[in-house]
Amino acid sequence: MNLEVIILAAGQGTRMRSPLPKVLHKVADKSLLEHVIIAARQLSPSNIHVVVGHGSQQVKAELAAHSLNWVDQQEQLGTGHAVLQALPAVQPGSTVLILYGDVPLIDSGSLKALVAATGNGNPALLTAKVAVPQGYGRVIRDVSGAVLGVVEDKDANPQERLVDEINTGVMAASTRDLAHYLPLVGNQNKQGEYYLPDILGLAVAEGRVVGAVLAGSEMDILGVNDRLQLSAVEREYQRRQAHNLLRQGVSVADPERLDIRGSLACGDNVSIDINVIFEGKVELGDGVSIGPNCVLRNVTVGAGAAIHAMSHLEDAIVGDHCSVGPFARLRVGTKLANGSRIGNFVETKKASIGAGSKVNHLSYIGDSSLGAEVNIGAGTITCNYDGVNKHQTILGDGVFVGSNSTLVAPLEVGDQGFVAAGSTITKPVATEQLAVGRGKQRNIKGWSRPNKTNNDKG
Repeated sequence: MNLEVIILAAGQGTRMRSPLPKVLHKVADKSLLEHVIIAARQLSPSNIHVVVGHGSQQVKAELAAHSLNWVDQQEQLGTGHAVLQALPAVQPGSTVLILYGDVPLIDSGSLKALVAATGNGNPALLTAKVAVPQGYGRVIRDVSGAVLGVVEDKDANPQERLVDEINTGVMAASTRDLAHYLPLVGNQNKQGEYYLPDILGLAVAEGRVVGAVLAGSEMDILGVNDRLQLSAVEREYQRRQAHNLLRQGVSVADPERLDIRGSLACGDNVSIDINVIFEGKVELGDGVSIGPNCVLRNVTVGAGAAIHAMSHLEDAIVGDHCSVGPFARLRVGTKLANGSRIGNFVETKKASIGAGSKVNHLSYIGDSSLGAEVNIGAGTITCNYDGVNKHQTILGDGVFVGSNSTLVAPLEVGDQGFVAAGSTITKPVATEQLAVGRGKQRNIKGWSRPNKTNNDKG
């Protein structure tokens, strides 16, 4: 069987109240349309055709990394009309799976079952049982349970509105059937549109049997039409991610307060506290603990490391048994060797921190290389930028930098070098040398504290 997919993504989405095309709104940092494309790819189709209309150039640009056949629908005249625009690009002998670009949680397992249901040559429909079917087309069956067709909500009579099995819009059919039935679909309905599900009634009228596959969950088929539905889909997606982690043995403090906006791989005995956000590609080794309110973007964390509360890590590598935070920021290019420590209110950028080294308090370390067992005192900064270029600071093994020191790059301090507290260091420090760069202190005898005048309102 040659499978091809048509994704309908031409709608404007006026209820979103946004200039952004509806299918480009995001769930877990991927557009609605990209989620659908990913689900479709799991069925290994020979081609994916995407029908676009409103904001088509923007949609095409956003999904440029995907290999897709774009089809323009100049007038949005309904789902049947949209499929008809894509049909000339579909191979004559294919089975066609029709999806919607605003249904991001569609399950690939249900789609595989739906495609399998067309094995007898008949079209098949994905249906769902919902608690509140209002607004959805109803699946109408005869007394034997065979599908007779779909009636749209606005066109249904009172008895048909009592039906709780709905049409999801997702269906599979042969190219031959689509080419035969779609031109016969009329628009004699309250919307004046050409409805794709009408082909099912036409098929039944010719004595064909229409297959039906029931979706596993109501959320699987929820389309996004407004911000409320977008929020509901986002939370359901995140809930599923959290539940998957729990099944893998990861400790998640509260599944409702976790966001994974990319990929997350966890080792054994990992602990994640509340309000943690993972973005891009994140890998956590065995025994890692992540404190509350942390953000990790494109980060690898080694075994036994602890990321404490309120820390922000981006494009960084954290070695085994490191400690980061609380209130730490590791920026792009930071690498922490095993056993190193980054403490509270410390920021690093393009910094290599050696094994066992410590930057514990209120410091900025940028464009720097620190050897093993280096100690950076509170309030230390590396002055790496001269207004035009960035410069390197290199500290050898065992270097001790006293509190409130300023290291003006380019600068090198040799192994076991010592920088006295309160120093501004502008010249190289050799191995085992002590560097003192302070202004001379003067103590003035007989000094009197100034008194406030009557004019001083401070």
